[in-house]
Amino acid sequence: MTSLLRPVTPADAHTIAAHRYPDARDLPERPVYAAWVAEAIKGGLYLGFVLEDGAEVIAGAGVTLLHWGPTRGDPQPWRARVVNVWTHPAYRRAGHARTLVTACLDAVRARGITRVSLGSSDMARSLYEALGFTASAHEMTRTLPAAQAE
Repeated sequence: MTSLLRPVTPADAHTIAAHRYPDARDLPERPVYAAWVAEAIKGGLYLGFVLEDGAEVIAGAGVTLLHWGPTRGDPQPWRARVVNVWTHPAYRRAGHARTLVTACLDAVRARGITRVSLGSSDMARSLYEALGFTASAHEMTRTLPAAQAE
């Protein structure tokens, strides 16, 4: 099989949303995300790639660019977060995720971005470790209540 690697365009937004929200219970989330990702691609804040086998997208991955601001020891104000890594089940275990994540890393490196993060499932952890990612015990999150509309 010969796969074609290509950058995503806004026309891929619905496919990317389906990769991010693959379960039927998540169908209501897809249109909102598709609209956001289409605009983020247009604005250069989402970079991504897909692999195609013929006309079918068999795998995809992206990075969201975050304007973080300079930090102690790192004057580069941008960060990248790898997102939406997905491979069709029939095409898994063939190196497609590695190819796509590497393309994403090359794209952010070309923009001078040096800090890249991601969230990982247990199944994908060894892939990301092989690509040089390390786990951190320092990240904490909190969800704030939404502001009340006036």
